Amino acid sequence: MTRRLILGPFNRVEGDLEVQLEVADGRVTQAQVKAPMFRGFELMLNGRNPMDALTIVPRICGICSVSQSMAAARALADACGVERPPNGVHAANLMLACENLADHLTHFYLFFMPDFTREVYAGRTWYAAAQQRFAALAGSPSGGGLHSRQALGARARWFALIGTLGGKWPHTGSILPGGNARAIEATERVRLLAKVHEMRAFLEQTLFGTALEEVTALDSLTALQSWRTRAAGSDMALFLDIADETNLASLGSGPGRYLSYGAYERFEGGHALARGVWDAHLQQCLALDTRQITEDPCHAWYAQDASGAPLHPMVGSTHPLAEKPGAYSWNKAPRLAGRVLETGAIARQLVDAQPLIRDAVLAQGGCVSTRVLARLLELARIVPLMEQWLAALQPHAPFFHPHVLPERAQGMGLTEAARGALGHWLRIEKGRLCHYQIVAPTSWNFSPRDAAGTPGALESALVGAPMDVANNDAVKETSVAVQHIVRSFDPCMVCTVH
Repeated sequence: MTRRLILGPFNRVEGDLEVQLEVADGRVTQAQVKAPMFRGFELMLNGRNPMDALTIVPRICGICSVSQSMAAARALADACGVERPPNGVHAANLMLACENLADHLTHFYLFFMPDFTREVYAGRTWYAAAQQRFAALAGSPSGGGLHSRQALGARARWFALIGTLGGKWPHTGSILPGGNARAIEATERVRLLAKVHEMRAFLEQTLFGTALEEVTALDSLTALQSWRTRAAGSDMALFLDIADETNLASLGSGPGRYLSYGAYERFEGGHALARGVWDAHLQQCLALDTRQITEDPCHAWYAQDASGAPLHPMVGSTHPLAEKPGAYSWNKAPRLAGRVLETGAIARQLVDAQPLIRDAVLAQGGCVSTRVLARLLELARIVPLMEQWLAALQPHAPFFHPHVLPERAQGMGLTEAARGALGHWLRIEKGRLCHYQIVAPTSWNFSPRDAAGTPGALESALVGAPMDVANNDAVKETSVAVQHIVRSFDPCMVCTVH
């Protein structure tokens, strides 16, 4: 017997998310991922002064506003040809890294791990430890969630970095096409470095239980197992225990193709984490051709081009059509050369040839456990880079180069938010924005079907997930396996329905 179930709205998600499942014999046979909210930021930007984008797009999202600012600034910089000085590059990298690492920390302690404190897991040997460390903070009379509270405190102090670098967070106004509007004094650099060292201490003492450099040196699953013995008692070691016992490697298999725009620019060229597409089927990294990016609105509540073909973001449109037959989401379907891709920390690490993540994905696939492992490894990798960027700041050297926007131009701005590849495309006519399109990370991962009927990354990842369905057709525990799969992608729906 086949049942149709609708799960949502999901909690611990930025924005509204609904998932419709077809279930037979206790497993998901088909999924539709729905973004039921429309916001229309792309339409708000049309006709405005191009620099208004730097004020408006950060408001798309309160948790990745720096990423939105960065993509907009890069699109404007591309349009006018300005380049940032080294100090401006370092300052931008520091702000982006601060926001991304805070997101990783939040995801692990507040979004993902609390699901393992549900009563469905009460009989497991690790349950008491999970309760003590990760239980939801509200309504925890037993004093659970100790490490979650500590992570919240570390996160709050961490944002002092962005406050100093950018003036405020969220929605800093210091990120400009030509660099950073706020110069960092030598004395401030010392205080900033102290904040980074404080985060390093939390990660080394609580999350990893070893030095960050020991974590980043892990190059295989065999090395990870050896490290796990040395780091017994750490939160990452507990996660690995839980992942093994709950068989998270069997959940949420991705499409096998991974997209990264390249993270943290180097002023001499290139990125600290490389750009490209990792094809797990071919076991090789392919060059990224952004001209092959399209958005297919076939199953989205938007009008389609007269040709019916998916369009590149530089020429695509956002025209709501709420009664469109066959549509079920406000999210379009991004594709690269017609193919479904996954993006996020796992994509960044695969494209950058990080050996542990490549070995883990080769053995287990792109699954719940490898997605979370990639985010944890990224925490360990980026903090030392932040220390290097702070040390590289040159007192009295410029943080900003002035720019002049032409009356007519177009630009593309690519960056990596915590959840993955974020792109802005704009056109300017007569000194005003006449076109603006945004493709967010969750747009890639949570896309609906395209015109060929090919499901998006999460839609296909949910197929095969076990479901606990009672006799009255109600879902027990809202299917904890489905929760794990959805949260491993860490959706940000408000960025998706811009």
